Amino acid sequence: MSHYKSNLRDVEFNLFELFNRQEILGKAPFEEIDADTARSIVVEIDRLSREELAPSFAESDRTPPVYDPATTSVTMPEAFKKSYRSWMDAEWWRLSVPEELGGQVAPGSLIWGSAEFVLGANPPIWMYACGPAFARIVFENGIDRDKTIAKHMIEREWGATMVLTEPDAGSDVGAGRTKAFPNEDGTWNIEGVKRFITSAEHDMSENIMHLVLARPQGVEGVGGPGTKGLSLFLVPKHHFDVETGELTGERNGAHVTNVEKKMGIKVSTTCEVTFGETTPARGWLLGEVHDGINQMFRVIENARMFVGAKAIATLSTGYLNALEFAKERVQGADLTQAADKAAPRVTITHHPDVRRSLLTQKAFAEGLRSLMLYTATFQDEVMIKTAAGEDAEMAEAVNDLLLPIVKGYGSERSWVILGTESLQTFGGSGFLQDYPVEQYVRDAKIDTLYEGTTAIQGQDLFFRKIVKDKGRAIGYLSNEIEQFAKSDAGNGRLKVERELLAKGLEDATAIIGTIFTDLMAANPADEKGDITNIYKVGLNTTRLVYVLGDLVVSWLLLRGAEVALEKLGGEVSTADRHFYEGKVAAASFFVREVLPKLSAERTIAESVDLSIMELDEAAF
Repeated sequence: MSHYKSNLRDVEFNLFELFNRQEILGKAPFEEIDADTARSIVVEIDRLSREELAPSFAESDRTPPVYDPATTSVTMPEAFKKSYRSWMDAEWWRLSVPEELGGQVAPGSLIWGSAEFVLGANPPIWMYACGPAFARIVFENGIDRDKTIAKHMIEREWGATMVLTEPDAGSDVGAGRTKAFPNEDGTWNIEGVKRFITSAEHDMSENIMHLVLARPQGVEGVGGPGTKGLSLFLVPKHHFDVETGELTGERNGAHVTNVEKKMGIKVSTTCEVTFGETTPARGWLLGEVHDGINQMFRVIENARMFVGAKAIATLSTGYLNALEFAKERVQGADLTQAADKAAPRVTITHHPDVRRSLLTQKAFAEGLRSLMLYTATFQDEVMIKTAAGEDAEMAEAVNDLLLPIVKGYGSERSWVILGTESLQTFGGSGFLQDYPVEQYVRDAKIDTLYEGTTAIQGQDLFFRKIVKDKGRAIGYLSNEIEQFAKSDAGNGRLKVERELLAKGLEDATAIIGTIFTDLMAANPADEKGDITNIYKVGLNTTRLVYVLGDLVVSWLLLRGAEVALEKLGGEVSTADRHFYEGKVAAASFFVREVLPKLSAERTIAESVDLSIMELDEAAF
């Protein structure tokens, strides 16, 4: 039996009842996908994920890839290779590929709604299958030569990697020292060592295209310090004929020199890649422009959406596995009969704290799903407006604002809830490999770390997505929440919850104001400014990720509850009645349990001082 338990009903609820994606389907630029087609796509990817992708999940963890240092090659587990081949052969990845590359134009909401099933069933499959998505970056940023290479990447199903991190330059990308030297034929030789490179070696495709950030040498005006001095290069594992894509049989000088031994997600190869150590590592400058960090950010932003979606998908299946266990596990008497030693034993769903735990898991899993898909609706809007030649600036800004929340908040809350609630539901059994939640917890921790730790997401959220944006996107989002709080949504049933939402918005706004005040107080151009106040900003930015996450998820859950209450006012099946009642219960529970804590976070944020920064390091 598959470990994976999907929530197809809630994905469909979000797509077609909460966010009404049927209203944009069948119209430009999504003419080829109407609502019925979209529903069938979701259903089929759900089936494929459960039946063909999930079976190798546990086995691939127990028998991970084997690295041979003598040949710098990796042999993948056969079971995983079979699952990977099922996904590639199904070709649903074409939904993320431009028409010019043989793809199908689909809205981001449909792509990410479907991706949840793959990411919940066997997330490394999505990671190894990123070649088409990377080919899109190459195609959209490249000259004719690069566009041809992108077509080869698609047609020949090559793997691909994003190559940023170095041993001494992790999150500080601008400190990277990998160098690129120009050749007379227009190619470049790359020299350096990169670390933590996902999918850099495997035996599931004939070639792997590395997208490498490196610092050009010997070119006037480029290659200076910091991120602006970095350029993006296409460096293949094997040399090939650019016109035909056929491999020449010659190995390029890009070799995996180590594969990390990890806590979880073991079937995903996390590699050290050495360029140009024994033979030249030749590649091409993408687009023949030195704009590496901007080009790579296209990859990074997509990757952050993927990480959040992966975390949320894992939490969802973790909760559904815990729920199934709780419904069957008989333990103890009902609390009202605890003193009666002869009282019948009951399933643990009768116990108050188990119910609290289950509703916590349900609310977070469903609320985070809504957060992910709400973000994707702005990606839809960007596509629609761009195709129509209209201004998509606000939609882009709101998407950018939400991405660090999806990634940072989504990954942190998912991992914590998986460990403290989902695994806990199983008791001691949850610590065993007999149940998948043990692997879920290990696999999910990485989501808080890669593509920028949560602290980095917090700094990105405040400095780039709020301050640099001049508050436009956060102003838009705040207005949407405020209007909902002031409305009569729920016909009185949600009155208390909307009052709590209004107070939560007030607290979140005050926290942003406090951080901004500290930022202004750090301005060295102000005669009263003290640059050390920037430390106060840094002490509150991670808090802001959590606060805005709690606020937005509360709002989205209440929006879902409003829809559910409207449905309950009409004729519904028994199954749908239970589903909608669950939506209302989860929203009310979450808002009452979570939002009052924002007032405490506000108090803490407003009282942050510099004492922790003044503390002697020896005191730690």
